[in-house]
Amino acid sequence: MKYLIKNGTIVNEGKIEQKDILIDGNFISRIDRDISDVNATVVDASDKHVIPGIIDDQVHFREPGLTHKATIYTEAKAAVAGGVTSFMEMPNTKPAALTQDLLEDKYRIAATTSLANYSFYMGTSNENLEEVLKTNPSAVCGIKIFMGASTGNMLVDNEKVLRNVFSRSPMLIATHCEDEKTIRENVTLYKERYGEYVPLSCHPEIRSAESCYLSSSFAVDLAKEYNTRLHILHISTEKEVGLFDSSKPLKDKRITSEVCVHHLYFQQEDYAHLGALIKCNPAIKYKTDKDALLKGLLDDRLDVIATDHAPHTLDEKQQSYFQAPAGLPLVQHAINIMLDFYHHKKITLERIVEKMSHAPAVCFNVQQRGFLREGYFADIAVVDLHEVWKVEESNILYKCSWSPLEEREFRGKVKQTFVSGHLAYNNGHFDESQKGQRLLFERNQTPYLDRA
Repeated sequence: MKYLIKNGTIVNEGKIEQKDILIDGNFISRIDRDISDVNATVVDASDKHVIPGIIDDQVHFREPGLTHKATIYTEAKAAVAGGVTSFMEMPNTKPAALTQDLLEDKYRIAATTSLANYSFYMGTSNENLEEVLKTNPSAVCGIKIFMGASTGNMLVDNEKVLRNVFSRSPMLIATHCEDEKTIRENVTLYKERYGEYVPLSCHPEIRSAESCYLSSSFAVDLAKEYNTRLHILHISTEKEVGLFDSSKPLKDKRITSEVCVHHLYFQQEDYAHLGALIKCNPAIKYKTDKDALLKGLLDDRLDVIATDHAPHTLDEKQQSYFQAPAGLPLVQHAINIMLDFYHHKKITLERIVEKMSHAPAVCFNVQQRGFLREGYFADIAVVDLHEVWKVEESNILYKCSWSPLEEREFRGKVKQTFVSGHLAYNNGHFDESQKGQRLLFERNQTPYLDRA
């Protein structure tokens, strides 16, 4: 199938320019002015902006085992409607992806159900080091270590295990960093003060900035000691931003970082009206943290924007502080949050595309995606920057059917999304006749002992 995106304004690799894009099969075959092809179906992008598909490097789609909350099928559709063409999903499902067979089970589900391109992290526990080291760097996005705040047996708090993984893994390690000892001590203090009914506004005090920094700084120290390829997920505090630098281009960094849209958008005062709907780990913290995160994003100390999309049912979220699970659904609306920053002149379109499309591709060495280039996969979103709309239950596509953004009005809407050359989403309608593809990665698989 051929498509010709005509008359659009392309945002790509630091430039904004009017060009057409010819798609032939899975790939972009030509980018130029005034392309014509009588065999191509024309998509008129007049007065719209054309961007590379977003790559979300951190989502929880809950399958297998937690499918009352979400499935790969439902959440991938929501992602595509939000211009997200590729996702990387976390291992803390039921069962957790702690063996190579269980990891491949998830790939088999995605191959038949996911409208978006996909990859899945290999999970780490205190007991599965040999399974972790079997992970194929060219076919799996990364190894995930929960250095705090996990479910089941996925908390890795054994320093010997951590040192083994950091020293022996030939591929990217992604970490969730919160210090469990600090959090447990804070929980004890707040239970003494409030009993079981701790106010939600205390969440950033219990899962404190100090707990984040202690764990993140330890991960950075380990990575420096062993020259590990480390990617720290969902940085949430001003203090943590200081762990990273911008002295090297992203492609040369061994230690990289991610910031999530909810940590950029919400702040402590929002617990008063949203309560557990914005309870997540690490916690949404204070305005000073939020402002520092945006600054760190713009000066390249923070590298990637993601969602940490983590849906729960509304009934689950409407419980008291200790019972309400952590996580919120965001993958459909991440681009809208960032466009809100753009319309308020806090970030440019070029930087949004850099941090949501280019940077994840570079950070994870994703093969032939993340950029609008001839010969690359045609992962593309067409966006109307000016259409005003409101997030409502009727247009929320998550299986959980709610969003912390409900009743908020946004300016900017995804109109079309191409996934590997397939027009998967077109003005509110889905074409599910083709599924997304498994992401592949261009990586040096040299083991630790041979690393410089």
